[in-house]
Amino acid sequence: MKTINFIAGILLLTVSANAQSIDGIYNEPQSNYSIKERVYNISDYETIQQNPWHNDNYSRLKIPYSYLREADVMWSRMVWRKLDMREKLNHPIYYPIEATQQRISLMQLMLQALSEGSLTAYDPLNDEFTTPLSYSTIKNFGSQIDTIYVPNPEPPYDLEMKIVQKEFDPSTVKEFRIKEVWFFDKQRSVMDVRIIGICPVAENVDPASGEVRGMQPLFWVYFPELRSILANTRVFTRFNGNMAMTYDDIFWKRMFSSYIYKVQNVYDRKIADYTTGINAMLESEKVQNDIFNYEMDLWEY
Repeated sequence: MKTINFIAGILLLTVSANAQSIDGIYNEPQSNYSIKERVYNISDYETIQQNPWHNDNYSRLKIPYSYLREADVMWSRMVWRKLDMREKLNHPIYYPIEATQQRISLMQLMLQALSEGSLTAYDPLNDEFTTPLSYSTIKNFGSQIDTIYVPNPEPPYDLEMKIVQKEFDPSTVKEFRIKEVWFFDKQRSVMDVRIIGICPVAENVDPASGEVRGMQPLFWVYFPELRSILANTRVFTRFNGNMAMTYDDIFWKRMFSSYIYKVQNVYDRKIADYTTGINAMLESEKVQNDIFNYEMDLWEY
């Protein structure tokens, strides 16, 4: 009997130790996680710097995620969305064109954070956040060399050609792409979502003719790294100018208009690769409805 109790005690301690180590993964600082482990994770209350567009006298902390163990993720699906800046609901993200003392657009805010080194950009063709880019590389994406004619200050005041360097114009970013994961947390019995990354997409303009040749993704940013900056930058609030909302509130409360352009699949292809037009729109809505119906089908009424 003593031998049986001893063996049972050893097994219990082993299981308990494993459970603590697994659970401890989600309590470590976020920078120590792998990309897969960081998808769902929790809160980190790091200190953040105040910026001139902050509306209070102190730095706000981002809203912490609900505690979650990876073992409690019963079902998940990765999706990619497009946010069109021409839609009215997305205007607070796009405007103002030029930063003011009170407001700054999301693209201008990201460029400022990249220039200060408080944010890391990654390869626009790889949304796994494995290939970081330097700020000088990002600046060269939209910069162009152009020629203009200026009058000569000396007689006979003829026009002279001058070569100028055009800096990247943040207003050319007319679209944002976000990568997010929807999952069912069996511990809380809720369907939840985590935004993983965000990618600005600018118009690809022909320097010779000025014709828009398509859209060009600029870089990916790991969203949890960006959240502290978003949480301290206020945004325009429709109907109530005294309401202190931030960019983090917009994404946290899903106050934006978007549509799904890609869903996790074995071919790693976008919806536009196998259907177009109205069928692509219907396929996008079908993916969203499947996520909604999955949660509804778990319950009986």
